[in-house]
Amino acid sequence: MSIPAANLMTALRSGHSTSPRLTWYGPDSERVELSGRVLDNWVAKTSNLLQDELDAEPGMSIRLDLPAHWKSFVWALAAWQLGMEVVFDDTSADLLATDKPDDGAGAGFEAVVAVPLAALAMRWPGELPSGVVDYAAEVRSHGDVFMAHNEPEATLPAVRGTSGIPHDDLIEGFAAAQEPGVRLLVRAADGLESCLAASLGAWKEDGSVVLVHPDLDVTEHLLENERVSRS
Repeated sequence: MSIPAANLMTALRSGHSTSPRLTWYGPDSERVELSGRVLDNWVAKTSNLLQDELDAEPGMSIRLDLPAHWKSFVWALAAWQLGMEVVFDDTSADLLATDKPDDGAGAGFEAVVAVPLAALAMRWPGELPSGVVDYAAEVRSHGDVFMAHNEPEATLPAVRGTSGIPHDDLIEGFAAAQEPGVRLLVRAADGLESCLAASLGAWKEDGSVVLVHPDLDVTEHLLENERVSRS
C-alpha cells in the first residue's frame, strides 16, 4: 500500500516501536500511553472492524462525531489507512462514529458505531439504539494486523472539513509542520481536525504527542514530566 497513512502506520510500528507516540491526559487522573506498536494495534483492529464488519472500502466516508481524544485519533488513522474520507463537519457520510448514539443518530448513515471514551470500557455503558455497533465490545475480536481487501487510490479524498485533502496530500498538505523528534503538547480544546493535523506533523517527524483534555490544567509539572519540547 502506498497511501501516506499506511506508510505512516508502518513507520510507527517499525521504528522505535516501544517508544511513546500518543499520551492522553483525561479527567479523573486518566493517563493513557500508547507506544507505536500499541497505537498500530488499535488502528489495525479498528480498520479490520470497518472493513470486515461494516463493509467499508476505499472511497467511502465516515463522520467522526467525537471530541479530540486518543480513541478518535485511532478512528481517523484507521479510516485513512483503509482509504476512506474522514468527515469533520456535519455534511453527509456513509458511516458514523459517535460518543452520543441517541435514537436519531443513525438517520442517513449505512451504519453507526458507538464509541465509549472511558479508557477501560469493555462495552457501551447502557442500552444502545437498535442496530448501533458497540465499538468497545466488538473491536477486541478483530485482528492485530490489517490487510486491505482493495488498495486505495492516492487521489481519493481523505479529509472533509475546513478544507478538502486527498490521500496523497494527507501528510504534506494536511499535517502541520513540526520539528524533528518533537514531543508535542496538543490541546483537545482546539478540536479534532486541528489536533490531528498537529499530531500527524509530529509523527511524520518521528516525534510524539501529549494530548490533554480541555478540563485539565497544563502545569509545569506535566510539561516537565512528559518532557514536552513544544507547546
